[in-house]
Amino acid sequence: MGIRTSEEAPFTLISQQGDIQIRQYPAIVVAETEVEANYASSGSIGFNRLAGYIFGNNIQNQKMAMTTPVFRENAGEKMDMTAPVFQQAVDNKWLMSFVMPSGYDLTNLPTPLDKQVVLKETPTKKVAVLRYSGSLTVERIAEQSQILSDWLTEHHYRQLSKPRSAAFDPPWTLPALRRNEIHIEIE
Repeated sequence: MGIRTSEEAPFTLISQQGDIQIRQYPAIVVAETEVEANYASSGSIGFNRLAGYIFGNNIQNQKMAMTTPVFRENAGEKMDMTAPVFQQAVDNKWLMSFVMPSGYDLTNLPTPLDKQVVLKETPTKKVAVLRYSGSLTVERIAEQSQILSDWLTEHHYRQLSKPRSAAFDPPWTLPALRRNEIHIEIE
């Protein structure tokens, strides 16, 4: 069924109305990849690429290696999975990103061996969020994105980004128990 045990990206709740929240996020470090494929294929390709990075397809940061004794068979550093996993349509591609676990920043993260995995820090931002359950399909994401966008327009918020899908549960979680969100940056 799936039980949420992953560390989640931190935020401050500013306000809430039903399933819609306004949140303030601090700067967050993510591992990101761009996939040129349809939604279903991009999800699998992107997830495998990013999971490979956090599960050891990387080179340990040299500064950290000199100060921290590490004894392991595999030189790659393994990190915990976090939530959510973000996906966003950009032109005819999909961007997928994993939030990096707390304690990591751009100076101490291991270097990805896959050149299609990019590490970056997202800036502090205010985000409108619509929470929903069910399966993640491109149609469902579009439907929920429109609901959030319409609510923002009705409440006079200026939208600063395209909608982003946020998934919190493993794929074997029953759809009715899944926590999904749509995020739109606002002013």
